[in-house]
Amino acid sequence: MFTIRTILVPTDYSPMSETALVYAIDLATAVGASVHLLHAYEIPVYGAPDTAFVATPDTMAAIKSAGEKGLEAAIAKHRPRGVALEGHLVEGRPWEVILDTAAHVHADLIVIGTHGRRGIARALLGSVAEKVVRSSRVPVLTVHADEHRAT
Repeated sequence: MFTIRTILVPTDYSPMSETALVYAIDLATAVGASVHLLHAYEIPVYGAPDTAFVATPDTMAAIKSAGEKGLEAAIAKHRPRGVALEGHLVEGRPWEVILDTAAHVHADLIVIGTHGRRGIARALLGSVAEKVVRSSRVPVLTVHADEHRAT
């Protein structure tokens, strides 16, 4: 029998991610699970012929600080719902960090929001959710922003 004890929810702090978090908390409430909220971020590096532009230490610190503040705000907002929430802030490629964190926290389920992009937008931007679905060793539930209203 499949038991859900730990749910991992990746977030980029978008409304779509908020919708996935609300869905995960609703599910966690129903089954008595805990929720791990994850924000994965990459330090921007821009390449040009014969050179590369790397973020300054101040920029890197600002990116990390913004991630920490976002996690703190999301946890504070949802903690009153009574579900055990834990935040994780990790630097790296988001889809890889999601899979690594799922293994680290022994997640039974990943709940991830998806933009549902199609065509050229999907081809150019890729899809973190798609990479997670294709590579995950645990079940992945994708939530489209229109499927579950955030509260």
